[in-house]
Amino acid sequence: MNTLAHTGPGPWIFFVPLVWAAVILTVVTVLRRGGWRGRRGAWRPPVDDRSPMAVLGRRFASGEIDEEEYWRRISVLEEHFGRARPASPGKGGAA
Repeated sequence: MNTLAHTGPGPWIFFVPLVWAAVILTVVTVLRRGGWRGRRGAWRPPVDDRSPMAVLGRRFASGEIDEEEYWRRISVLEEHFGRARPASPGKGGAA
């Protein structure tokens, strides 16, 4: 009598979905960290490191100014320059 008869796929069948999940996760991770989004990401505008907002943010982060001074200055900058808002997709420049 043959005791090693094939009785089904066995417990290793649960390993196959785990392998596929690992492959998909690896591909997504590589694409996100690599060339999929480019260096800065396709949807982010370029950042001007010399803009007043950036300079103010760096000064606050380094501790040169306190939070009260930061918020006071940021409100003046927003009042003077306005907050940059992305254009809506359906609205062009010509009216």
